[in-house]
Amino acid sequence: MTDASETAEATEAATRASYDTVAAAYEQLLRAELDARPLERALLAAFAELVRGPESGPVADLGCGPGRITAHLAALGLDAYGIDLSPGMIAVARERHPHLRFEEGTMGALALGDGKLSGAVAWYSTVHMGPELLPGVFAEIHRVLARGGRLLLAYKAGERVRHLDHAYGHPLSLDVYWVPPGEVEGLLRAAGFAVEARVTRRPDAGDGPRAGEQGFVLARKPVAVAGSEAGVLS
Repeated sequence: MTDASETAEATEAATRASYDTVAAAYEQLLRAELDARPLERALLAAFAELVRGPESGPVADLGCGPGRITAHLAALGLDAYGIDLSPGMIAVARERHPHLRFEEGTMGALALGDGKLSGAVAWYSTVHMGPELLPGVFAEIHRVLARGGRLLLAYKAGERVRHLDHAYGHPLSLDVYWVPPGEVEGLLRAAGFAVEARVTRRPDAGDGPRAGEQGFVLARKPVAVAGSEAGVLS
């Protein structure tokens, strides 16, 4: 077993245990959080408009937690479903949104065939992963997206790490990573994505005193140009 796989497994185990513990409280606290986030709603709406179409396929909310973003995407007309590594979060999501589909799974090893998704959203679901784990996760998302499929990534923008031993009213153990926007964009390009847009939002009163800047990236898996013998991508 390599050091990277050991690190990934340890990160998944800690994240799973922590979110199993806080699942119900997390859902209650963040249930209406998007209502006060016009920029975030606009980004999700733009993503949905770009992905939605008569021939579009499913869209996965990766690291869906209690399903609030999954439900928002479904309300925007997407065939959205959620994937999360926490059984506790999946149970809460299924109870809260019984009309939607939720599955257990990990972002680094998705139980999906190549090119099966028209879109993917990773809404702050990479924040507990060190930068050394992001290349593998981005490569896996790239693999499961169809050509022309899009990824919307929300993350914490900066360069620091904070350890949490208490959150959402419960003891837990999680590291939270802020990653520079340029590094995130570079890692996405290295995984094969074309970056279409990058947004950084400064913290506001609703973020809390330690939140820092919030980053968002819209990226696309390139499509081979029709009739190109050289296999040029666009």
